[in-house]
Amino acid sequence: MTVIYPWGNNNPFNDYSSFLKNKFHRRVQKLSLNVGFTCPNRDGTKGRGGCTFCNNNSFNPDYCEPDISITDQLNKGISFFDERYPDQYYLAYFQAYTNTYGPLDQLKRLYEEALSHPKIYGLVIGTRPDCLPDELIEWLSSLQSKHYIVVELGIESTDEETLVKVNRGHTFEETRDAILRLNQASIPVGSHLILGLPGETTQMMLEHAERLSSLPLGYLKIHQLQYVRGSALGHQYLNNPEEFRVFDVDEYVDLVIAFLERLSPRIVVERLASQAPYHLLIAPKWGLKNFQLTELVKKRMKERNTWQGKLLGVCAAEYPTK
Repeated sequence: MTVIYPWGNNNPFNDYSSFLKNKFHRRVQKLSLNVGFTCPNRDGTKGRGGCTFCNNNSFNPDYCEPDISITDQLNKGISFFDERYPDQYYLAYFQAYTNTYGPLDQLKRLYEEALSHPKIYGLVIGTRPDCLPDELIEWLSSLQSKHYIVVELGIESTDEETLVKVNRGHTFEETRDAILRLNQASIPVGSHLILGLPGETTQMMLEHAERLSSLPLGYLKIHQLQYVRGSALGHQYLNNPEEFRVFDVDEYVDLVIAFLERLSPRIVVERLASQAPYHLLIAPKWGLKNFQLTELVKKRMKERNTWQGKLLGVCAAEYPTK
């Protein structure tokens, strides 16, 4: 028997790749950009030092340097894919730091430069929920008639105490408010969540799924906590590793499955894990690529006859295998 889930395929979770193919009817690739922004918990506005888990070098491609123009960064990124996928769409991904943290005129100029590139179909703007003034949301909404515009929020946790511990400098209530305001402006909302932040129990992490399911999120990236060099948490871990929780692969796979069972099927899942560069990564060192871990999750979910949203009463349909 072939099982078909409510999102229209036999993948046990609502995956981002299928979502993009259904929306654009072709392959779509994000191209990361670094345009030299900072964050309010780095420059003293709300704090210093940034988030305790963060080292932006752990997820920026080598071609992303703020002293290189947006156009040149995009051209370099496209050059990696153009020969193999000449017809694919590209989304300019403003990724590093807080990409709405600046004067509106400056932000417009940067976004418009990216959109002026002939191969860019839209924008994905990574930011914090406390850096979204109404006038910016209104302007981004006005772009939707011609471009695909997504705002991607760093949620990281829905627990207020955890957000204080990791020096986020904003609350989950601010996150909730930002998601609702973006949704009211018809702007799709992406999001990041980290599983395994200090002090969070398994039950607390599963409650993240329940809280996020009540909000109009478009898609979600799930990451395991990685202790990386150049971050405050990485430094603390090196000094006192016994004080910190590090997932092994099986433990993390089981946690992700339990999380997905509680997550609304409406929320598209872009990623189940992250992979910091080996020279920066302290722990956990699983020796797996992201796609390999994703395949482990899929395999185990099918073995257990479970899927995204199952515990919310979401049903799947079985069809005879042809």
